[in-house]
Amino acid sequence: MKLENKAPDDPRALVAIDLGAESCRVSLLRWSDGKPRITLVKRFANAPRSTSEGLKWDLACIEEGLMEGLRACAIQAPEGIRSIAVDGWAVDYVRIDDTGKAVDDPFCYRDERTIAAELALHRRCPPERLRDLTGVQLLRINTLYQLHADQLAGSGHCGLRWLNLPEYILHRLGARPVAELTNATHSQMIRLGDGQWSDEVFAAGELDPALRPDLVPPGTQVGRVTGELAQLAAYADTVLIAPACHDTASAIAGIPADGNDWAYISSGTWSLVGTTLDQPVNHQAACEDNFTNLAAVGGRVLFHKNVNGMWLLRQCMNDWAEQGKAWEIGELVDAAAATPCPQGNLSVDDPELLLAGHMIQRINAQRIQSGFAPLDERPSHAPEVASLILHSLASRYAEVLDRIALHTGKKLRRLFIVGGGSQNQLLRRLTAEATGLDVITGSRESSTIGNFAVQLASLECKSDCNGVLAKSVSAWALCLEGVL
Repeated sequence: MKLENKAPDDPRALVAIDLGAESCRVSLLRWSDGKPRITLVKRFANAPRSTSEGLKWDLACIEEGLMEGLRACAIQAPEGIRSIAVDGWAVDYVRIDDTGKAVDDPFCYRDERTIAAELALHRRCPPERLRDLTGVQLLRINTLYQLHADQLAGSGHCGLRWLNLPEYILHRLGARPVAELTNATHSQMIRLGDGQWSDEVFAAGELDPALRPDLVPPGTQVGRVTGELAQLAAYADTVLIAPACHDTASAIAGIPADGNDWAYISSGTWSLVGTTLDQPVNHQAACEDNFTNLAAVGGRVLFHKNVNGMWLLRQCMNDWAEQGKAWEIGELVDAAAATPCPQGNLSVDDPELLLAGHMIQRINAQRIQSGFAPLDERPSHAPEVASLILHSLASRYAEVLDRIALHTGKKLRRLFIVGGGSQNQLLRRLTAEATGLDVITGSRESSTIGNFAVQLASLECKSDCNGVLAKSVSAWALCLEGVL
């Protein structure tokens, strides 16, 4: 079903907020002659910063940038704003006081405090039991380990409520405090069987169940805009919607694909390599490979694995910039394409390569340990390093996709690549060669497309909606195909 040239009965605009670990975006969907038009209204840089307490996000900067974008949307859409929805990276959370305001900047998932927290928690609850309970891959960045790190540190904020970042932004705009299911599953605290909070996991993490938010499915209408924005005519009666708050779930919702022969790579700071399923897969072999089962739109499952992504290249680019050469990503990829194939591949998921800073030195340390010669770290040799990273990513994608086919029994033929990395022509070519699949380039802003598709499906309910159907979301994603 394609909703071609079909605008909703209500002509007002929609706003999608997409929180990224490198940039945040505010986008506006308006209707013209029955056709959707999407405009990127505001994009601003985002990055964690080192503080005396650890690696943290600048929450005030994020909120200020979003408010500027929302005020600009009100000016550009005199017909008014019908709804706002927020998606973003998973796992990080904000502690809030009784008024709903943040008491401190949130930690970044890359902060090293969770190294000790992971070990401590596994002594209380073995990793095998955590996998059995949740079906979620064991990653020290998961919210569970972060909250347990708070407990171990004796943080004075441990008795305060917490909200994951997208739901916090919705709450600040006027929504009731909730945990949207696609985001909540990435916390590693949701039971695999019934999609509810696991009391056993909370006990293992020494966490207070009274502090956890109420769970809601994607597409739930969670309130209306209040406060400063509500004083603007455009936001006088604007609905707040929890879409698929996990940006990967939104990105996959933005792929208008049918059939059962396709996989996806949501390519950005991370590469999420997987496929969609009707039921989770959590047998021993999948657990040993550390695949995850996360909630998706319409009761489906995202079966995938986190693979290191463009983070590797971005960190190297930061290193070269400090040496006086600020490479542009397009220029660097073109130069990498002209270099000979590298000798050997990186183990891109080496925990050392997940840490911030000195990335080229970390890469060379791994190469030396593996018996390969180190690469020249000077900016003039950046194309060779970039070529190594991109060849290594493509090789890793192929390995993961082979395991997906084995664990799910699927015969994969198509591979959709969405997100910022979808624009990397060299990586696309290397991935096609390594996997043998038909590589299809999706939208670089697929999270925004999926965000809007869930909003439109939710608004079709005509009244307060509690979740959406995957078929309706897919139809709206097809309607929005090529718009952004």
